Amino acid sequence: MAVMEQAEIQALLPHRYPFLLVDRVLELEPDRRIVAIKNVTVNEPFFQGHFPGRPVMPGVLIIEALSQAGGLLAFKSIGETARPVVYLTGVDSAKFRKPVVPGDRLRIEVEVLRKRPPFWKMQANVYVDDDMVCEAEVTAMVTEEKTAKSEG
Repeated sequence: MAVMEQAEIQALLPHRYPFLLVDRVLELEPDRRIVAIKNVTVNEPFFQGHFPGRPVMPGVLIIEALSQAGGLLAFKSIGETARPVVYLTGVDSAKFRKPVVPGDRLRIEVEVLRKRPPFWKMQANVYVDDDMVCEAEVTAMVTEEKTAKSEG
């Protein structure tokens, strides 16, 4: 059972098709971890050119998907009195273990390693079935913007 469906994801993330790369959130522990899903279909626009006849999801888009999952974790951790802005500031130790192809389902697991506001360091592991396809440490800057709701 999902804890966050597409409507809530779109309410939090500024990304839209074809750049919204999180379909569903399965688990969420604010300030600790998130588990999200990205279903990879043959209809993804990047497969036309990467690569014709042998489609492979670009690694940079896997990094973007895990970054978006980390952004959702930050949004839900900060709470509803602020509208955070999340900027990816670094990617360390990224490794791509296996190609991701149409029909795969990415299971994106992101865990907070440490927070020193405004910076968050997170470890992400991405799986297809039981196989790790990508791992990386990402750093993000999370700033809070007050919303009208919190001012009144």
